[in-house]
Amino acid sequence: MNPTEDTSTQLVLITGMSGSGKSVALTALEDVGFYCVDNLPPELLESFVDLQQSNGTPKIAIAMDVRSAASLPGLPRRLEKLRDRPNGPVQLTTVFLDATTETLVRRFSETRRLHPLSLKQARDQHRALTEAIEYERELLGELREQALVLDTSLIRPTRLRSQVKELMGAVQSPLTLVFESFAYKRGIPMDADYVFDVRMLPNPHYEPELKPLTGLDGAVAKFLAAQPDVQQMEQQITAFLRQWLPHMARDHRSYVTVAIGCTGGQHRSVYLVEQLSYAFATEWFTRVRHRESDQWPGPDSRLHV
Repeated sequence: MNPTEDTSTQLVLITGMSGSGKSVALTALEDVGFYCVDNLPPELLESFVDLQQSNGTPKIAIAMDVRSAASLPGLPRRLEKLRDRPNGPVQLTTVFLDATTETLVRRFSETRRLHPLSLKQARDQHRALTEAIEYERELLGELREQALVLDTSLIRPTRLRSQVKELMGAVQSPLTLVFESFAYKRGIPMDADYVFDVRMLPNPHYEPELKPLTGLDGAVAKFLAAQPDVQQMEQQITAFLRQWLPHMARDHRSYVTVAIGCTGGQHRSVYLVEQLSYAFATEWFTRVRHRESDQWPGPDSRLHV
């Protein structure tokens, strides 16, 4: 074997809240060549990785969740041991899928599935489900702290699959910077590291010819670029991130999500996300998400100025 050849194994651990989309994420990884295993007991993690490395498997994805509740407390320490295995190094990425309690309750109600921590004979099933979800958050709290968090509350399965696949192309970068636009009326993204409120900026919504467009359209971009307040906001966010992102990279953070929110998530936040992503693309690996794109009315011409 060539001594300069990369023999490391890429391991992705998919975990998170029950009902948050772990099976969708695992399927997405299978589509891009990962050997996938669902609900592997944590006690078997190290021996399973050793076996797959011996077999020459380069990409492994494992889903673990609260079904292995008794073994979860020791999982973070098991993950630390994986970084330097006898059969070769492991590049570990932990992805935590999350969603609001309201969303999870609705999903379980729609599918009529029982939560893994629910009591089968509970008198008040709604209360039992809510309590089970909150207990699950407590059990998974330490794992969430160490993971890349994806909020699936308001995204469709097809969007989640795309995000997971994009993530796999970004994990090799020292730091991946995600800019996400959102609407405050639909809630703040749970996966955001930084949140900037731009609702005080001039709103194209009140310009009749701009209302049906988005921040991706040239006319909206031209309108916002001409507003001094918008320029000042962009400059201040840029200065803040340039000051602190290097510190986060030195602290071994690999994934930072910057959320920009306006009222409807259609004009101002979208424009600023696009501008900021372009500004930082030469310094960091950048990704763009527009959370409310499914809600946008009218054309999406994706013209820029």
